[in-house]
Amino acid sequence: MAEKKIVNDTETSHELAKMIAELALEKKAEDIVVMDVSKIAGFTNYFVIATGNSDTHVKGMADYIEDELSHYKVKVWHKEGYINLKWILMDYVDVVVHLFDAKTREYYDLETLWADAEKIVVRDEAS
Repeated sequence: MAEKKIVNDTETSHELAKMIAELALEKKAEDIVVMDVSKIAGFTNYFVIATGNSDTHVKGMADYIEDELSHYKVKVWHKEGYINLKWILMDYVDVVVHLFDAKTREYYDLETLWADAEKIVVRDEAS
């Protein structure tokens, strides 16, 4: 895999968000959504939200995303949620990744909370 340098701008943030969504898809994440919050949030440009079907699945997705991005020299700035594995948050500064189990995602309902954001639903085209 070739190295890629990530620069903090909206276009590159969009590419990173798409890459993270694709990585989640590779790990069989469900209900993947990329949300452009750049015009309504002052702390990041994109959310990537995905659901896993178990604690192990959620952790596996997070580990896979972090490992794969490290090949591009992209490091997670902050992460939390590894203790209970119901909601893992991975902060890549311009992209914040939210990996949930289904019940926790439904409870916090980030898509409704950030309803003004432009949303892109990511699906496996093969299915």
